Amino acid sequence: MAQIIFTQQLARFLPVPQLETQAATLRAALDGAFAGNARLRGYVLDDQGHLRPNVVIFIDGRRCRDRALLDDPLQADSSIYVLQALSGG
Repeated sequence: MAQIIFTQQLARFLPVPQLETQAATLRAALDGAFAGNARLRGYVLDDQGHLRPNVVIFIDGRRCRDRALLDDPLQADSSIYVLQALSGG
């Protein structure tokens, strides 16, 4: 199964367990993660359902293609990393 890993930056605000999914697309995988943790959605997606500007997602080492549709296909063994950007100097 594909794995979704939320990096520790998000753990400062809420629990972010590593999840397994059989979803075929990134959007479906995220929807599954949010079903079990509704608050997480607000940290990752904006009101239109697009990735927030300070969030980036990598699938198998490649940045997701479309921050609005999130329709990147997943493989059965994909690794999905959800990162929240850090700011500061």
